[in-house]
Amino acid sequence: MLTPAAPMAHAATGGQPSYSADERARAEHGRDDGEPDGTAPAAPGVTIAAPYSECLANDCRAAGGPGVDVTFTLSPNEADTDVVSYDYRLSSESVWRTVSGATATVTLTPQGSGLFFLDVRARDDVGRGRLGATTRVSFKVAEGHGESGRWRFAEAEGAALDSGTSQGARHDAVLSGGATRDERGRRGLITHDPQGVPLTDPVTDRGLLLDGTAGYAATDGPVVEAGASYTLSAWVRPETLGSTDQVVLAQGGSGGLRLLYDGARGTWALRNDTEGGLGQVTVAAGLPAVAGVWTHLAAMYDAAAGQVRLYVNGRLQAQESAVALVAEDGPLEFGRASATASTGYAGYFAGSLDEVAIWQRPLTDTEIGDEARVVVNAGHNAVELVADWSATGRSGATLADTASGYAPELLLSGGAALDGRAIVLDGVDGAATADGPLVDDTGSFTVSAEVTLDAAAISTKPVGFVGQVLGRRSADGSVWGLWYQVTGTRTVLDPDTFEEVTVPVGAWRFGRRNADGSQTAVTSDEPARLDGPVRLTGVHDAQDAMIELYVGSARNGAAVPFTATPGAGDFTVGAVPEAGSWTDRLPARVTGVRVWAGAMASPQQIAVVVGG
Repeated sequence: MLTPAAPMAHAATGGQPSYSADERARAEHGRDDGEPDGTAPAAPGVTIAAPYSECLANDCRAAGGPGVDVTFTLSPNEADTDVVSYDYRLSSESVWRTVSGATATVTLTPQGSGLFFLDVRARDDVGRGRLGATTRVSFKVAEGHGESGRWRFAEAEGAALDSGTSQGARHDAVLSGGATRDERGRRGLITHDPQGVPLTDPVTDRGLLLDGTAGYAATDGPVVEAGASYTLSAWVRPETLGSTDQVVLAQGGSGGLRLLYDGARGTWALRNDTEGGLGQVTVAAGLPAVAGVWTHLAAMYDAAAGQVRLYVNGRLQAQESAVALVAEDGPLEFGRASATASTGYAGYFAGSLDEVAIWQRPLTDTEIGDEARVVVNAGHNAVELVADWSATGRSGATLADTASGYAPELLLSGGAALDGRAIVLDGVDGAATADGPLVDDTGSFTVSAEVTLDAAAISTKPVGFVGQVLGRRSADGSVWGLWYQVTGTRTVLDPDTFEEVTVPVGAWRFGRRNADGSQTAVTSDEPARLDGPVRLTGVHDAQDAMIELYVGSARNGAAVPFTATPGAGDFTVGAVPEAGSWTDRLPARVTGVRVWAGAMASPQQIAVVVGG
């Protein structure tokens, strides 16, 4: 197994570290001598081994690339004779690492491209070891070799054009059989260009829609080079799943390269022939595949290390070592695979594919995470609206999704009603439900709703009362949800009677509530208002494994680490189903319930896409 000695820090967008203007100014062979402690060691020497080199004032050349090790030799200042170890760290990190020796070697593995800084300070043998002055060196990591193929399926008609960035032949994919395009592409509504400039006319992304019986797309020749390293990446949304294989990508004969849904296992997998025809390797994800939701898949084969890795939603799911794979020649197939001579093709995919890409190299974990994040420009990740229930002008017992083209109806029950402006929840037995899931619970997503609490009803609730705005339940608690909780009381003057009265104080929360009552959640900064509507938005970033809460377009609280779990059951508004009954009834008016695949990346994106 190839294990990086220490991964390079990187920003959430693009795999490049984030530094201040002052830090970048010091990158030109800057030395940060700090304040040495008396006769503590002076700033040590640091040299960088090829292919990298230290950035100088007029020379800062990019070299290497993501996944290409960088080695540093640390040596004492010529004035020091008692150095025994060194502390070192990347300047974007808070933790220092230590390596022993008067002279030492440190090897790190850059996970992304861009400008990096390394700080090093020597420690002597006096007392517990005095730390000396700091040396800072900078170096630049080149971008990795680009895609040998990328297909966005955004064209209005005709072949899916290969927009890969590496030089060489283009491999356009021709749509055949029951393959069509529809306006449910994973990049969603594109509102800005790659530089972040708003578009005058936003564009709705398209994806490839396959019927599961005859539809597919194919290139006119192989894309994956036989016997070499590769990485495959694709967004998938299967309509249904069962015991039959469904192929996402394939190249070669019946035993060739396959990225697929494994019907026997019920999960996503990679299959590939081994060198010399000795058998076939199957690397399968541990979590079950989910129908009806967008999921990101990536598979990586490192020929030099003999390692195969499978990722789901940008997170490593399974790996195999000591293997040698061979990608057979033949067209690259989207949505089916070659079977035997007698049966022709099999494994037709039923659902949508989008944003397919192939690299002829192993991508790093960070690069795969960035691919799953779908960055469209700085501060904006691609998000696809998958549910949009507006109560404006609506009445009756059902509320249709009129905007996304994905979601089922919301079914109102008990004391829930539509009054032409909102879903009115009585807090007694009112709720609304839709068949779930709407998103892959282990992937990135964003949920939002506008809520007006029923102040009179809330005033009767005890401290600790919880009312759910929206969410999804699991067997051992909530998978995720937005909720209101009474956290205390305060005394105020009643403006009508001029008497002091006790009123509840509460907070908004987004996260997970467990069966034992414990919570993993972000809490609003200010008490929840009782006198008007508020827009709430919850964000789950699967690549960073964090959750965030926005009130209006303002980020509230610090992001909280979050372990995503796959759920079961319906999407609910206004209450939580539990053991055949309901709990956590919320007395409120709720409207503008929306769900997106993808994590919105900033308050600016929340303001543009969700609104205040």
